[in-house]
Amino acid sequence: MSHSARLRRLHAALEASPLHAIVLNAGPSLPYMTGLHVHLSERPVVACFAPGMSPTLVLPALEAQKVAHLPFGMDVYTYSESLPSWDTAFEAALGHLPEGAVIGVEDGVLRFLELRYLQKAAPTAQFVSGEDIMATLRMRKDGAERALMQEAVRIAEEALRNTLPHVKPGVTEKEIGSRLIAQMLNEGSGGELPFQPIIAFGANSANPHAVPTDYAAREGDLILFDWGANNEGYFSDMTRTFVLGEPDETVRRMYQTVEKANAAGRAAGRPGATAGSLDAATRSVIEAAGFGARFVHRTGHGLGLDVHEPPYIRAGNDALLEVGTTYTIEPGIYVPEEGGVRIEDDMIITEHGSESLTSFPRELTILPL
Repeated sequence: MSHSARLRRLHAALEASPLHAIVLNAGPSLPYMTGLHVHLSERPVVACFAPGMSPTLVLPALEAQKVAHLPFGMDVYTYSESLPSWDTAFEAALGHLPEGAVIGVEDGVLRFLELRYLQKAAPTAQFVSGEDIMATLRMRKDGAERALMQEAVRIAEEALRNTLPHVKPGVTEKEIGSRLIAQMLNEGSGGELPFQPIIAFGANSANPHAVPTDYAAREGDLILFDWGANNEGYFSDMTRTFVLGEPDETVRRMYQTVEKANAAGRAAGRPGATAGSLDAATRSVIEAAGFGARFVHRTGHGLGLDVHEPPYIRAGNDALLEVGTTYTIEPGIYVPEEGGVRIEDDMIITEHGSESLTSFPRELTILPL
């Protein structure tokens, strides 16, 4: 979908809402709408979109060369290092809005820095959450976005294949984490990864958000990888768990339960299904096996330009899945002092059900000593 088509969709969504406009600062939604890539920094960058009006853009003069390639016309207001020029640029960008305008913001992205300048520029405006509008637009990926995410998956999977042979007794989580990152960069990942890979061995794998340490792998350890790549701003996010040497029966049972739960969650995806129903599908398998108390997080989350975005695959979420919705399925079982198992796949809703963008084997794999 072209950026101009996205602009038309945004204007239509705004016209159907109580909002007069929406403002976006440096974050994933800004390049989604404009193709403009700027880093979040001490210099604010804000775009304002209002139906029937030309979009406006505030950015520092040092970034002005980037606007030559904007996909549609925008009124651009730059500012210098002189702080009064910042106020002038914001006032010009919001000056076309009516008195008492209701302006949407992405409350998970907008900082007080930008909000302060916006409030000074439009003192009678009411700033409210416009997050749902942008989330709805971004939730359904088109064919081009799917292709970008599929390549992000390929990069991540190939990097893991090239890293696994180096997992041996004595190697540390940090060493394997560094090797995995290098492999992803070699395969073409962008440098801004979705997150620092979670590399957790042994008992550390019982922490869902473990940070790599100097712990050295030992025979019999669970070996958990949670990692993802960046392809032109679109992310992959996967988890696979292995065993270094022969597992005991408890580990086998944990693994088989998570594997079944993952399969149930993947199978439950279809147009019109609720996000909560996918969580119920995975959770019921784990609870039936007696591990319900050990599944301590939601089943998954949306995925795209953010590594965590709507829809959130959690109990009670009645959001309906639509064709093009991308999300993760990642059930897990975590036993403190022993270890954890998680299997995570990246999914997309299709016209007839769902498909997995990820293809790395899910069955229990024993790494050689």
